Amino acid sequence: MPEIFRFYGFSFFFYSREHEPIHVHVEGNNGYAIYDLLEASFVLREKQNIKANDMKKIEAVIDENKDIIIKRWKEHFEK
Repeated sequence: MPEIFRFYGFSFFFYSREHEPIHVHVEGNNGYAIYDLLEASFVLREKQNIKANDMKKIEAVIDENKDIIIKRWKEHFEK
């Protein structure tokens, strides 16, 4: 499970055997979310047990680090 980074107590990562589209998993504080890259931005696919204020923080981190997430995905899966 390659971790991309951690912010606000949440781990942002993808699994070693993933599938398209490019997406990122987020886990922490007894909850999780998954965001898919659709066209030019990441969109929430699924979430469980994450408070609204934490979702805002998570989405800001994903938006600010979109290029890093895509780069790490390509480095790992497009070898």
